[in-house]
Amino acid sequence: MFIEFQLKISYFTLLKLLKKSRMYRHKEIVRVRYSETDKMGFVYYGNYAQYFEVARVEALRVLNISYRDLEESGIMLPVRSYNIDYYKPALYDDLLTIDTLITDLPTAKLRFEYETFNEKGDLLNKATVVLVFMDAKTGRPIKPPTQFLEKLKPFFN
Repeated sequence: MFIEFQLKISYFTLLKLLKKSRMYRHKEIVRVRYSETDKMGFVYYGNYAQYFEVARVEALRVLNISYRDLEESGIMLPVRSYNIDYYKPALYDDLLTIDTLITDLPTAKLRFEYETFNEKGDLLNKATVVLVFMDAKTGRPIKPPTQFLEKLKPFFN
């Protein structure tokens, strides 16, 4: 029996799908410690920023990009914005998977998107952090170093 499928997809949906296939992705595992929970037994909301920092630093480390090296070369990466939407709580001793994405090659801004999952695969939250490449001496935004871009480009071709 021959079955024919017809796929109808909008132009904008197609562009979105193509864009999602051109990105850098890293998964980091973090275990919730008792000290990171509140009286209700949930991870205190402020701790997610630290989890995302761990995931971000490790995502760059896999590419052989070091925050320390950037800072020693006079480049700082301050946070410009941080946004998070919570769906379900994480609990003490949960093993969290933080899916870290860079969806666009950076300009003066470097945008990270995060999705946090528990061991059951439940989506707990989504977040976005935007950093700015900044000259440490002048405090002014700058372009990312060429070596930084070269290490990311293969994921966007």
